[in-house]
Amino acid sequence: MKKLLSLVLCVTMMISLIAVAGAEDVTLRMATGYNSAKTGITFDAETAGEGVTLADGKTYNTGDLKPTWQALEEILGVKFESKYQGNGSAKEFEYWKDRLAEVDMVSGPATTLNEYGETGLLVNLAEYMDKLPNFKAYLDANPIVRLSIMGNTSTGAIYFSPYFDGVNDIERMPLMRVDYAAKLLDGEGAFTADACNKLAAPVYQPYMPTSGKVEIETPTLDGTATEVVTKDYDAYGNIVAKMNEAGELDGVAAVNMLREYIDKTYNGYYGTARSNLFIGQNAAWDADELVALLRCVVANPQSLNGTDSIQGLFSREDNNNQRRVDMYRLAGHLFGVRGMESRQDYLYFETDGKLHDARQEAVTFTALGRMHDLVAEGLISKAFVDAAEENSSTYLENDNGFMSYDYNQTQTVMNATKLQSENGEKYMAIMVPVAKWFDGTEGGVFMRFTESWRSVKTDAWAISKAGVEANPGALDKALALIDYAYSPEGQILMSYGPAAFIKEGATFLFNGKEMPVIADATYAELWEKAKGNYTNYARQYLGSTLSFVKSQAFEYQCTHEVGREGAGYISTAIGLGTIKHPLLEIAENPWYTSIPTVLPNSKTEMDMINSYVELSANGKFSAAKGGENLFVDIIVNGLNGTAEENAAMITDDWHGKQYLALRESAWKKLAAYYETLK
Repeated sequence: MKKLLSLVLCVTMMISLIAVAGAEDVTLRMATGYNSAKTGITFDAETAGEGVTLADGKTYNTGDLKPTWQALEEILGVKFESKYQGNGSAKEFEYWKDRLAEVDMVSGPATTLNEYGETGLLVNLAEYMDKLPNFKAYLDANPIVRLSIMGNTSTGAIYFSPYFDGVNDIERMPLMRVDYAAKLLDGEGAFTADACNKLAAPVYQPYMPTSGKVEIETPTLDGTATEVVTKDYDAYGNIVAKMNEAGELDGVAAVNMLREYIDKTYNGYYGTARSNLFIGQNAAWDADELVALLRCVVANPQSLNGTDSIQGLFSREDNNNQRRVDMYRLAGHLFGVRGMESRQDYLYFETDGKLHDARQEAVTFTALGRMHDLVAEGLISKAFVDAAEENSSTYLENDNGFMSYDYNQTQTVMNATKLQSENGEKYMAIMVPVAKWFDGTEGGVFMRFTESWRSVKTDAWAISKAGVEANPGALDKALALIDYAYSPEGQILMSYGPAAFIKEGATFLFNGKEMPVIADATYAELWEKAKGNYTNYARQYLGSTLSFVKSQAFEYQCTHEVGREGAGYISTAIGLGTIKHPLLEIAENPWYTSIPTVLPNSKTEMDMINSYVELSANGKFSAAKGGENLFVDIIVNGLNGTAEENAAMITDDWHGKQYLALRESAWKKLAAYYETLK
């Protein structure tokens, strides 16, 4: 631990150890950044203003290198010149693709970098592994990472260094106004209210069993061990079925039904703290129980926010397709559907090792149809259905939204900025749901599983061959930059920024490793300049987390205490093995193997894939801000035909069969190459 901190806090001592090319005056021309002028390696005019003084005591002006990159200049013995045009990776590479002799490193989408690498325009990093020992060690330890960045399965070529926005950790998670759940479900006696609404006519039908027993392994309430919780449907029945059979219900009656269900189905396990079924460390909730709770929430706004209306499920920005797609990602978790949060399109491995596409599976459309049933009952926000309604971005501050599926750190910051914690308002991550997953277990298995698992991102940085050939010494310096970024101390710098932003001598345990603690001044500045948003602060002011490996340890420290509480529950459950997830390795059961973020299809094959217009990134399955997504449309409008007919349309009419064959062919080549590495 002390050795690591010494390396981190005294980075200038590394100069003599890792600087290359001696005293050569080398300048690396960097056409690199994240996605805007604010997130390059130098300060833009808006961020710097008349001069911005940071927690290190230094004042930075427009055009100055950000602290991380000034530190890298000293460590690597190099000068950096920003050529970045302030674009997202695709547009940035498009700008430079015919001018690569003018830059040494360039941002781009991974698939595009592979394509241009194969034409000889980018440096093949695999030819320089002797100069990239840290990078090589990282790839050796994470086989799926290596396969995700493979540009040619015959030669093993690698044309870019990957970016990880965190790695081998959960990404998105369910978020809930847990104070609402507690207000409805907890306490002695019956729930009462002066006013409530009627439930809408039931449309949603049970997903979970209506009789028998289901056993779920869950963490104990204190998180120190695991225990088995039994859902005994013979004791009360399925809550959705019971509500559906009851006829017209109002909010008070619905809450008391759900309370009785929890008491009897779990044999008093949750006591009077019934909300722990959803919000506790020992939570074991499933889709049907959530639907019952949503019915209770929307029928009791008077008791929750003092109005006559409240929204159930919502996305961060219900009028933004980039956020609306989180609704079908949640559907995958609720109903046990793979491929809805894949690292590559909608692909996943079946137990036989073959690739499947969620867009071509009937179970996907069945799940989306179930989500539309929630729309029909008014359990998904009005703004998700009709953009003319109040924007969901104001729901939390107006106490008008109950649950979403999103990133923990950026959203739970709202406990400090949008909610009144002094009044008990609390927006927190909760456990992922129990669902039936078909992982090869006969008949499927009820368990918790998340497909939202961090791996290689789709944007990366590459070395321009023409650029470094025209710039003596640049290749060695560019390689040194990449390798340093994958060293233990480099990963700290590229996440935390320089030593001045770190508390000297202090560490904490994060995912089993001792990690530095940020300085008090850094934490204060994070709130002052970025309203608690770590990622914005790091990219805009420190110049870290622009590429390479971003450790979540910094972000975790900047997470609101409420955010840390919920994420801590989930982390404990993952550590205890009660939440399963894809693996960044070739798993013995292929179902658990994470799909590579990039598959090495040739340019000809990619041209064919891109010609399948409906399946393309700009087609019917876009996740872009202004895009169109069929899955979202089905949630809003319902299925057109049966689930099987919808899946067949993708396979037969939209070239899904040909698409999958091309992807499967690329995977087989990757798998064959992997065998040669053993």
